[in-house]
Amino acid sequence: MLSIVFGLLSALTWGAGDFTGGLGTRKVGAACTVFYASIVGLIAVVITALVSGEIFPAFASILFATLAGMFGCVGLLLLYAAMARGLMSIAAPVSALLAAALPVLAGSLTEGLPETLTLIGFAFALFAVWMVSQGEGGVSDLLSHLSDLKLPLLAGMGFGFYFVLMHNATGNGHIFWPMVASRTASVLLLMGYMLITQTSFRITDMSALPVIGLNGILDLTGNGFFILAAQAGRLDVASVLSALYPGSTVMLAWVFLHERLTRNQWIGIVSALTAIVLMTI
Repeated sequence: MLSIVFGLLSALTWGAGDFTGGLGTRKVGAACTVFYASIVGLIAVVITALVSGEIFPAFASILFATLAGMFGCVGLLLLYAAMARGLMSIAAPVSALLAAALPVLAGSLTEGLPETLTLIGFAFALFAVWMVSQGEGGVSDLLSHLSDLKLPLLAGMGFGFYFVLMHNATGNGHIFWPMVASRTASVLLLMGYMLITQTSFRITDMSALPVIGLNGILDLTGNGFFILAAQAGRLDVASVLSALYPGSTVMLAWVFLHERLTRNQWIGIVSALTAIVLMTI
């Protein structure tokens, strides 16, 4: 049950992070928002690790966490690249589905198949991710853009490998130092990307700073809750629940930005609630 709670908290905070990240992107662009939010998260987790007195983990744990951070960062960059091509309604659900599917496969191989009701819950959760991440024409949009699925699929693989590798990095009970390694790898990779693409590091709108800072803390918190969820239960359950984060983003946009929820998104929200019930029983 604790794994369910942590997984849901991860989805809520990750979704809220995406919401604030979207607000920051509108002000200063995606690359600047992600880069400076990652720095805020890195500073916060370094301080937390030092204050907590957590013992520094073995090299293998740091290596897995570093790889996880790199895969997660690449996944994020590929997702933004897909969205920049006007494929937002396709990129979000496809990447989130694959991000959840890979840990389910890994969990089934390492921990065995979960119970029947949990498997049915997975199906409802994956369906929820698909429905809540798109508008009315999602399926027809997908069929008309089958050739454009490469970037969303690669982004989803990046996120999925992040889930699996981070679970391996923290399986010995460590939390904060693996997060430091993961966040450091993300910051360095983002810095390299911005230098190669000659993206400006300058923040053109200083009013974006509070939003960027909040984005960094929320994203970091979402990572922490995912780690706790995977430590308290199964990797696949933690990953599938964490992958419900688009629902949190959509609901926040509905409440604060008064964006209209489509019929498909309401169906997705109901499916997510059904999945939670099935995985809790």
